[in-house]
Parts: sequence; structure tokens; C-alpha cells
Amino acid sequence: MSSINILQKIESLPPLPKTIIDIEEFRKRKDKEAADLLDIIEKDALIISTLLKISNSAMFGFRSKVETPGRAISLLGINFTISIAIGGTVQNLLMTSLTPYGINSDDFMRASNISSTLASMWLSKVDVDLKEEIILPALLQEIGKFILSDLLISEEKSEEFKSKIASGVSIENAERDLLGFTTSEITAKIFKYWKLSDNLIDMIEYVDDLSKVSSGYRLQTQVLDVIKTACAINSPLSDKSVEKAISKASQYGLDTKILKKAIETLQDRLLDE
Repeated sequence: MSSINILQKIESLPPLPKTIIDIEEFRKRKDKEAADLLDIIEKDALIISTLLKISNSAMFGFRSKVETPGRAISLLGINFTISIAIGGTVQNLLMTSLTPYGINSDDFMRASNISSTLASMWLSKVDVDLKEEIILPALLQEIGKFILSDLLISEEKSEEFKSKIASGVSIENAERDLLGFTTSEITAKIFKYWKLSDNLIDMIEYVDDLSKVSSGYRLQTQVLDVIKTACAINSPLSDKSVEKAISKASQYGLDTKILKKAIETLQDRLLDE
């Protein structure tokens, strides 16, 4: 039953706006110029306002106010700007209540932005190419929760879902038990429907079940799992979330020292919010 409903909900999503299609084409280019990205995003008022709002958040700690999209691109970098543009627009298209998860859409966007910021801070000291590859999926990997939340509400399973989580069941297992899918699988299905790039889909699809991931994307998926765990949507960078994330990073053989330092720096910045 849920499987059919999920597919129906995905297929009834609005198409991606032209700006996002243009950004996705731009993202695939080998030679990317900031001026070309600026030309694309300047046509979209929502992207500009989201970009400036995020650039001026405590998360980045820039010394002076960021007042123009051009300045934001030069400070954040091309790939980070792309992530914010796609992330904000995608969330706006999905706009469903997230009450089964105990959060609202602002909480969701905050956790997503913390995720991509952590990815950038951690991986810039480990592997710059990996950082550029991970920023976008780190921001977008939880998008499937909008569809799953909609389904939990329409099938009147919200309370059962909340009580499972309250009893200590992980969000992924509660999703799987009640709906037959987890967030990462649904996010991948949404992106397939929107025809976003295959590597984005392959990195995200099995974050909740690493036994299925292909060897070519194992590292990226492990990194995404660590980031998702640290920046849990209902308690980003809480002591419990961080402890679980460090444990996973250690288990995967990833660099925990640099990760811990990035988390501490980000936690300090967020105290200024």
C-alpha cells in the first residue's frame, strides 16, 4: 500500500523550475565560472534571499554583512552556492508538515545547512575533491522526509511513529517498520523523478543501508552517514548525535580528529545564533 502511495506522491511533485535545471547543467560543467552562476541565480528572487540569509548566519561567522549575491558566491564558493540554491528551492517545492518528526521546515533547513557546513569544514582539511562532491548531497539527503511525513500523516501513523522514536527506535528503523522505506531511498527516488545527476542519486540512495552501496560510492556514502548522524534533524550537533557520529566515523576508518575539531568550531559558532 505505502509503496504505491509513495510513488504517487513523488509523481505528483511539481517539476523543477528552469533556474534549477540551468544550475544542474552548470554544475556538470568542467569549467565553472562564478559570473555564469551569478547570471543564472540573479533571475530567482527566492534563491537570492535564501543565499543572503544563510551567508549572514552565525554558522559562517563572516566579519562583515554579505549584501550581494556576487559577494556571497565569492565567500561561499561555487559549489556551496549551488547547494544553497538547489536546497532552498527543493524544500520550497516539497513544503509538507514535518510534525511526525517533531520539527518544522525551518528546523529542517537549519539542520540541512549545518550538515553542508560541517561537510565543508571537515572535508576541506581531508580531501578537497571529496568536499566539493559531498556538499550538495549533505544538504539534500534528508529531503525524502517530506514525502514520508506526508504519508505518515495521511495514513494516520504519526503517533505510532513518534512513540517508536520516543522508545529509542532509530528514525530509519521506524520509517522502515511503518512505511517500508527509509529517507535515503525516497530522496533517491525523488531525484530520479527530477532527473538529477546519477552520482548524486548513487551517493544518497543507500546511506541508510550501507551493505547495498557499490564500492565506487562507499566512501561518499559513509561520509554522508556520519554527517547525517551528527546533524540529526531533531537534534543537530547534540552530544548524543555527535557521539554516535564519531563512533561511526571511527568504525568506517575516517579521520575523527579533524571531524571533532570541525564539530567543536561549528558548535561554538552556533552559540552566537
